[in-house]
Amino acid sequence: MPRTATAALVAAPDAPFTLADVTLDAPRPDEVVVRMVAAGLCHTDLSVRAGRLPSPYPVVLGHEGAGVVEEVGAAVTGVVPGDRVLLSFTSCGRCGNCLAGHPAYCASWLPLNLLGGARADGSATLSGATGEPVAGHFFGQSSFGTYALADERSLVKVAPDAPLDLLAPLGCGIQTGAGAVLNVLRPEPGSTLAVFGAGAVGLAAVMAAALGGLSRIVAVDVVPGRLDLAKELGATDAVDARDGDVTTALRDLTGGAGVDYAVEASGNVQALSAAIDALAARGACAVVGAPAFGSTVAVDVNGLLGGKRIIGTTEGDANPQRFIPVLVDLVRSGRMPLDRLVRRFPFADIEKAAEASHRGEVLKPVLIFE
Repeated sequence: MPRTATAALVAAPDAPFTLADVTLDAPRPDEVVVRMVAAGLCHTDLSVRAGRLPSPYPVVLGHEGAGVVEEVGAAVTGVVPGDRVLLSFTSCGRCGNCLAGHPAYCASWLPLNLLGGARADGSATLSGATGEPVAGHFFGQSSFGTYALADERSLVKVAPDAPLDLLAPLGCGIQTGAGAVLNVLRPEPGSTLAVFGAGAVGLAAVMAAALGGLSRIVAVDVVPGRLDLAKELGATDAVDARDGDVTTALRDLTGGAGVDYAVEASGNVQALSAAIDALAARGACAVVGAPAFGSTVAVDVNGLLGGKRIIGTTEGDANPQRFIPVLVDLVRSGRMPLDRLVRRFPFADIEKAAEASHRGEVLKPVLIFE
């Protein structure tokens, strides 16, 4: 049945988060109502709020949710009321990429997750105080509310004692950085890797790389504190991009060869150009950071003839139902110290969390619902 929730509403591009009551539609057969316990605040949420990514408004964002199942649709088989779950992106489950185990490249990924604001059939999942439609279904969840109406395909069941306030960011940012290394690049022991951008996504890539016996893991950023943290989390070297030519620095660290692998997690096109230039022969760069729509980068075509590969990457090419449980085990065993990135905020302070993230004072804000 319909249910009322308190949600963080963005009324228009560049408007603040404002708490307001919304009504959730009754769950359809493949949908689940989740009582939210925690939700990570991601750069993508802030980009939509600022109007840098297209969206209908007013909108309820949030796509790193964690909570407890309250109600399930008639066709739901994977969870029951009372289960604790993490929420990730959704997908159609029927296209070629979904059937091949790559739902991050679902044929309907953009309208289902980022641009549509509604179910695939155009119907609203949320409505406002006077019954007007409110854009929701963000990444199949819109988890910036006390309750979320989520697609079953967005849910990943976790253990009853799972610390949801710590694990919530696995649904997007951490999955993206770790997956770029573990699912996409798959660096061999003894190889070298550079990570451009030491935010939450880049540091997830550093932590994932530190699991694999690489000879060098180089973090590249412009914030000294983040570079120091990267070294504490497994980077062997740090390069401050303000100090000179990053490509030259990376070649110096690798005896002139260049790095075997790179992850570009900053969304800066100059950083992407440097990452490609710094690759060794047959090296590969996973492009994770998302600049403004329409951004381009110049590429030395002759340099590519040495076997270099540029791999566009969404959500770490992860199948959340398979990959997130792996990350949960890594976090809970201490091998991926996610707690070093997280700072918790009460849900009512979502605007303060957004401001702290924008100023670079916190790597991964997590909202806590009372």
